[in-house]
Amino acid sequence: MSPGRIRIGTCSWTEKSLVEGGLFYPHGASTPKARLKFYATRFDTVEIESSYYQIPTLEMARAWTERTPDHFLFHVKAYGALTGHNIDSRGLSPELRQMLPEEDRDKEDVHVSDPAALRAIAKAMTEALVPLKEAGKLGFIIFQFPPWYGYKKENREYLLYCRELMTGHPIAVEFRHGSWLTSRNREELFAFLREHKITYITCDEPQLGTLATAPFRPEATTSVAYLRLHGRSAEDWQARATAAEEYLYTEPELRMIAAEARRLSTKARLTFVMFNNCRCGCAVKNALRMRALCG
Repeated sequence: MSPGRIRIGTCSWTEKSLVEGGLFYPHGASTPKARLKFYATRFDTVEIESSYYQIPTLEMARAWTERTPDHFLFHVKAYGALTGHNIDSRGLSPELRQMLPEEDRDKEDVHVSDPAALRAIAKAMTEALVPLKEAGKLGFIIFQFPPWYGYKKENREYLLYCRELMTGHPIAVEFRHGSWLTSRNREELFAFLREHKITYITCDEPQLGTLATAPFRPEATTSVAYLRLHGRSAEDWQARATAAEEYLYTEPELRMIAAEARRLSTKARLTFVMFNNCRCGCAVKNALRMRALCG
């Protein structure tokens, strides 16, 4: 069996310091359309970060489809309410806001737990992504669970609920709490994901000596492997004000990750290597180097 393909990209093409710093985009690429078109000349895969904060619209999905070449893939982060994060309810459509308790309809920090509201949110999200899916440009819907979301049966079963909410759309799951990947739990987790055909995301983030972050445990639970790389600066991780870290992976670190990607590609038909250390151009620099290392 020949190795599967490795696809490399970043977890944002619109991060503020990347756009404003002149670190990647050429002079003249000053519009969203021009930036995405340029990004697609360098990479064939990207994550949509904004969907975590606000549900995309059909118009946005059509624009993403039209601005990229055939075979380009978008992975879409699930809206925060679906992964247990608090949301700004003012960003919801009037119809969705009406489903919330009246006192929560104009708040910037709201937890949504009502199953009917969650189903309606998921439906709005999948309907908005139809242009990407019809064009064959929709990769995974990524469920990035919060650092406080630990391993227990109830949380594990919620993964099946997520898959049900996104019927017809493949999901991939990322865990930020180390309890999912302890020696006691990880084989049970991987077996569960394989049984239910849910793709595991290998998370790389700083290690703090506790379960507050997830250890780097590369594995494939479906025919697609997914590495998601956040950086390794523990000091910056604890003090950061933004989700995307400014951390430039070193050459030895990149070589180690490339070796893991190649190893995974021997048992997966497709392997994604996605950099989320987006600030100040770190992700694009590392992704370009990774592309060279992975051939």
